[in-house]
Amino acid sequence: MNARPWRGFVAGYWPVLLILAGWQIWIVAGHVARIVAPSPLAVGREIAAHPALYAAAGGATLAVAAAGLIIGTALGCALAVLTWFSPLVTGMLTLPAVLIQSTPLVALMPVVARLLGYDERTVIASAVLITFFPTFTLIASGLRALPPGTADLFDVLGARKLAALRLLVLPSAVPSLLVALRISSANCILAALVAEYLMGTSGLGRLFATSESRFDTAAAWAACLVATTVSVAAYAASRRLERAARGRFPA
Repeated sequence: MNARPWRGFVAGYWPVLLILAGWQIWIVAGHVARIVAPSPLAVGREIAAHPALYAAAGGATLAVAAAGLIIGTALGCALAVLTWFSPLVTGMLTLPAVLIQSTPLVALMPVVARLLGYDERTVIASAVLITFFPTFTLIASGLRALPPGTADLFDVLGARKLAALRLLVLPSAVPSLLVALRISSANCILAALVAEYLMGTSGLGRLFATSESRFDTAAAWAACLVATTVSVAAYAASRRLERAARGRFPA
């Protein structure tokens, strides 16, 4: 049997394996009751026993998080471009954006739910709120971080502002957009999970809430593990996209 794939797996994921081993040892050596915390083996058996349940819940959470990521990224980019056109708009948008970001999501949820309804729209809005601010901030900064001398060259050539935006400013901001996607891709999934938990709508958040109410800790921790796995996968995918685009759009 070739041991090289296993060596590569251990070398790449040894921190995860170390955490799982420590978790299992803590449960066994400490005689921790199942109702307090399940072992990783119990969580793994729970997921293996109901794969369709966790796949469906994970897919529902991923769908609303992806919608929130797309809408939040588009909104952040659009408002950042507006601030590039007008310093007045910068002053009008920056403070409200900071206030929204500084307010805890659980405090905004009742207000958003009253406005949009107690359904998936509020969950998507929660992901939008998490995604919007880093995108807005990074894109607004990237729009002004032009290569040295390029802005003067466009001025000398008499380029219009829209032409400069299309040919120079927006391409220069692509690295900032990729960083914003990397930051927001994992956070929007966790935001959707929190909103689902508070709203009781669907997805992994609702699965966690119902499992917790039944004191089924294995199912509750399994929902959290699936959410964490999806978040890490989203971060890794956005990181790979960033690396792939780095050569074409250097920072």
